[in-house]
Amino acid sequence: MKNSADSAVLPSSKISPQRLQELEAGFLQAEQQDPSSPYYRGSNPVESPHGMPKRRRFMLGAMAVLGGAGAHRAAPAASPGSLERTVPPDATKVQGVGVAVDDGGYGRRSQFETEVRTRYATKTTESSWSFTPLQDSMGIITPSGLHYERHHGGIATIDPSSHHLYVHGMVKQAKKFSMADLKRYPMLSRLMFMECSGNGLTEWAKPTLKTVQGTHGLTSTSEWVGVPLSTILDEVGLRPGAKWLLAEGGDAAVMTRSIPIEKAMKDCLLAYGQNGEAIRPEQGYPLRLFVPGYEGNMSIKWLRRLEISDQPFMTREETSKYTDLMPDGTALQFSFLMEAKSVITYPSGEMLLQKPGFYEISGLAWSGRGAIKRVEVSVDGGKNWRDATLHGPVLPICHTRFTLPWEWDGKEAILQSRCTDETGYVQPTIKKLVDERGLSSVYHLNGIQSWKVAASGEVSNVHHY
Repeated sequence: MKNSADSAVLPSSKISPQRLQELEAGFLQAEQQDPSSPYYRGSNPVESPHGMPKRRRFMLGAMAVLGGAGAHRAAPAASPGSLERTVPPDATKVQGVGVAVDDGGYGRRSQFETEVRTRYATKTTESSWSFTPLQDSMGIITPSGLHYERHHGGIATIDPSSHHLYVHGMVKQAKKFSMADLKRYPMLSRLMFMECSGNGLTEWAKPTLKTVQGTHGLTSTSEWVGVPLSTILDEVGLRPGAKWLLAEGGDAAVMTRSIPIEKAMKDCLLAYGQNGEAIRPEQGYPLRLFVPGYEGNMSIKWLRRLEISDQPFMTREETSKYTDLMPDGTALQFSFLMEAKSVITYPSGEMLLQKPGFYEISGLAWSGRGAIKRVEVSVDGGKNWRDATLHGPVLPICHTRFTLPWEWDGKEAILQSRCTDETGYVQPTIKKLVDERGLSSVYHLNGIQSWKVAASGEVSNVHHY
């Protein structure tokens, strides 16, 4: 569907690409001095079982710079989510920490694990987003505390005991549901990815950010638990002619999006659980809408109202925002679907291969259309492709882990991955997308990512067609 529209305001318009690069450079400068960082540039990294350097020290000061915090502050004693404990010379010679002695009954991660989200340096923290550290990901599940964020009015604080969902409009009987009401309905659990349509917004014209966290970190996978939206719509009864649904959040932005009834009845979820516990506040506690395979901001957080209508509501987030401006001056509206996409997470930008020899290339692939059926990897810039191994479970609308063994000969290489989903859709090149859409829009970039491995072993973000 095409509608004419004014030129969209880029989400990054309040901060220049040059400033973003400066902030990322500050983060990397500190990481490159850390022997346990994946970005270490010395000669004696601390190796993990898979050959990937493992961090041992927390670099919060550098992360704060990337996040635009601006303050120069000393690193705390322990990483977020952990507690600093004394390391004995020999752990077999002393008693360990007692059960529930210092964790308050809620487990902590090790003080030696330091992966964190990094914030995109927008003018305010309330209207901003943070990136998942894909370079450190294991398997396909993203820990709840590392799931990417996108907020338009900050993180709402809501008491679930007083929160309600109102459903009205073109229904036979308008109803109000408490959280207790919703949890009495049959639940559904599904592993699904979510991705912001602005994922990669800096990379259309030229390589800009250096790490995979910056170029692709606005996607995460979780186990989502809740009530099928179709159950609640059946409960209130849809009137003839009902075609659209307005979902409204209870945050300061009062975020709203229009959703086709057909999609709402097919697979949408009223989610109250994530990865075995209640969803986190930054993910919409106590209730969010989850719209599988569609752009992330349609999965309205802090969901408080659903209004049924016979037409879309033309809210701000689907007119002046989240539309794709085309070369002819029209805008592609309601481009909901997140197409098939993949990226190599190791080795990736700003990492260093210490010497020629065996490496296991690893990455993630996903598609809003369904399951990933094939991932191909090239080490020569697309001249030749080899099928990668897909590691189960391979699920629809979910991250899929892929790997490929590679013997690096010490010469320059261009690493790329290309995925195909169950519908036969093949991930395109960035050039193909630019030729079709131009450079006026920042959304829905799913082009093939290229990482250049120099003869020195340094890995960098490049465009290579």
